[in-house]
Amino acid sequence: MDHCHTADLISLEQALDNMLSQVTPLSETEAVALTDAAGRITATPVISPLNVPPFANSAMDGYAVRLGDLNANAPLPVAGKAFAGAPFNDAWPAHSCVRIMTGAPLPAGAEAVIMQEQAEVTDDGVRFNAVVHAGQNIRLAGEDIRQGASVLPAGVKLGAAQLPLLASLGIAELRVMRKLKVAVFSTGDELQPVGQPLQEGQIYDTNRFAVRLMLEQLGCEVLDLGIIRDDQTALRAAFNQADSEADVVISSGGVSVGEADYTKQMLDELGEVGFWKLAIKPGKPFAFGKLQHAWFCGLPGNPVSAALTFYQLVQPLLAKLAGHSEWRMPPRLRARALTPLKKSPGRLDFQRGLFASNAQGELEVSTTGHQGSHVFSSFSQGNCFIVLERERGAVAAGEMVEIEPFNALLRS
Repeated sequence: MDHCHTADLISLEQALDNMLSQVTPLSETEAVALTDAAGRITATPVISPLNVPPFANSAMDGYAVRLGDLNANAPLPVAGKAFAGAPFNDAWPAHSCVRIMTGAPLPAGAEAVIMQEQAEVTDDGVRFNAVVHAGQNIRLAGEDIRQGASVLPAGVKLGAAQLPLLASLGIAELRVMRKLKVAVFSTGDELQPVGQPLQEGQIYDTNRFAVRLMLEQLGCEVLDLGIIRDDQTALRAAFNQADSEADVVISSGGVSVGEADYTKQMLDELGEVGFWKLAIKPGKPFAFGKLQHAWFCGLPGNPVSAALTFYQLVQPLLAKLAGHSEWRMPPRLRARALTPLKKSPGRLDFQRGLFASNAQGELEVSTTGHQGSHVFSSFSQGNCFIVLERERGAVAAGEMVEIEPFNALLRS
């Protein structure tokens, strides 16, 4: 591609910085039950109401002892037993030990636990064959988490790694960010809803279907306005409804040069929206800005272009708006190309690829095949983007390239 044709293109980094610099996270929060908190974002730091463990307890099945009672390997009689949920609360005579199980509360005065593998039971008591030091095999109260400590900061997405921890602290309810409300629709007379028979010249509206699925995966509340025909009145009504009911409005189609300009006319009336030509492939046409109330993202009409711009630009925007401060794109890795890759200088290229480690532990990647912006099957066949630099040309097999593994949004 000749450089004179790419001078007006803006980089992905410029576009993303522009978008993220304009938005701030939602301020509204709500209290939800822990059982309903999966996928939600913490609105405030979560503080532990108790110590974990709540009491000193045994880390082993064995015998609780006082160091002063251990004398020249003399056997100690067993004064009683301590179980998890059934502690030893009787008087503990001098020169004796207490049989104790893992998790059982430590008897008052105990200074160590000797595991049962280092003990020999005799008629005279228990003889120990170990060097014993204070604190041995004892879990102290608050050793894992101290009461009053911050367990999770604000901005954390709650899942299987976090919710059981909060359950272990007895936290039944917590404050989270409210869900983002996102309105989505497609524009174009050629579109037909999924599942309906196609008429001559029609194609299925896969973009809206894909975007809605990704929004649901991101935990958004979705307002699906369907397909809006190329009609000024219908388009204005859709934009007005979306702007009044949602935090973000996402459309696909109508942002490329040469397409019907109804979308651009509506956006000029309703807000301040910029139409960009991005220096990426696929996904050059993209629109972003502010309507009267909601933010707006206009995706390209081609399915792969729409999915890619959603993934690279809309996904981080939604994460910031939702208050997900710990959200990060997967780090890029270096891999050896197993197949030649077609590429012309001028745009950052996101080709779909399949990577794996070879026998030597090195990463290798191959193309999923045809990379046209209409070939959505490349996402289901791949597990990463092969990210080829803007000014790079074709890649020969054996050359090193950067790859970006799919995150959960695209990973099967």
